[in-house]
Amino acid sequence: MTSLERTIGFIEGRAVDRVPFHPILMRFAARYAGVMYRDFCLSAAHKCMANIKCATDFRSDWVNTMSDPYAEAEAFGTVLSYPDDDLPKVTGYAIKEIGDIDRLKVIKTEDHRHMSERLTEIREYRKLTSENFFIAGWVEGPLAEYCDIRDINLAMTDLYEYPDRVHRALDIITESAMGFITLQVEAGAHCIGIGDSVCSLISPELYMEFCFEREKALADHIHSLGAYAKIHICGNISAILPDVIRTGADIIDIDHRTGPVTEAAWLLSAKQLFSGKSDPVSVIQDGDEGIIRESALSFFREAAGRSVLSAGCEVTPGTGNENLMFFSSLSEELLRMDNLKKA
Repeated sequence: MTSLERTIGFIEGRAVDRVPFHPILMRFAARYAGVMYRDFCLSAAHKCMANIKCATDFRSDWVNTMSDPYAEAEAFGTVLSYPDDDLPKVTGYAIKEIGDIDRLKVIKTEDHRHMSERLTEIREYRKLTSENFFIAGWVEGPLAEYCDIRDINLAMTDLYEYPDRVHRALDIITESAMGFITLQVEAGAHCIGIGDSVCSLISPELYMEFCFEREKALADHIHSLGAYAKIHICGNISAILPDVIRTGADIIDIDHRTGPVTEAAWLLSAKQLFSGKSDPVSVIQDGDEGIIRESALSFFREAAGRSVLSAGCEVTPGTGNENLMFFSSLSEELLRMDNLKKA
């Protein structure tokens, strides 16, 4: 069974040979492959090589286009610097004054190199992996993108002081994401991830006012193109989890800060599942085999067996190769546990 067959089969509720393993590997992948992080962010060849190497060596079932959240932000006008071997740095935001929103326009993927490179990555994955892996493209969610083009502290106060202006900006961001999604699916992505990480920082009321309908529209658009939707919100999303499920995203990431999902698991449709939720630092990086195993099995039970094996967020570059390999090996044990429960 290929990784693609395994992941799609698991989502669709069919029998699989093991639970899919979907670690978020960015800085880890670059380190493991000996790639400078600047190259990992900006070069399709380097990113694809590093991710395919990790997927092969650690039995991961997916490859993705994640590296940094700034492809769309740069297109909107945020200025960035890319150190040789560190995370990108913002040196100037596109929206400095609230009135700058009036000049915001829908962006076209083909006009911007960093966004276009994502399409190249997806095509490279299709060519280099013989379509054996589940390929995930990516877009920034509406509020996360707003914070990437407007300092996050100012963005949070804007929600209260200038809600109409924020709604206008989020509409433009969402429309831009729609076009970016379409091109990624046409390039060969089986899934599109929506990263709206800052939604855990706002109230459920603000989430419903500014984010829910737009995230749902993105998920609906992804489905209309025949692809799967994944949503990633860092932090504790317990208060909004039922609504995140209602977006219709097929895969919902659960960060380790989120409380038990036992009740929320019953809200999942037959073709929705979670991904998570082991702590990348205390469990995957610093934990021994007993800690890693208990974390993975505990969440799988909590999710009633409807979860991909993964940490709640990015695996750290300081994680030992042995720990990640052991984490991967638990996918068979999770399946045995699930089969035993169903017997």
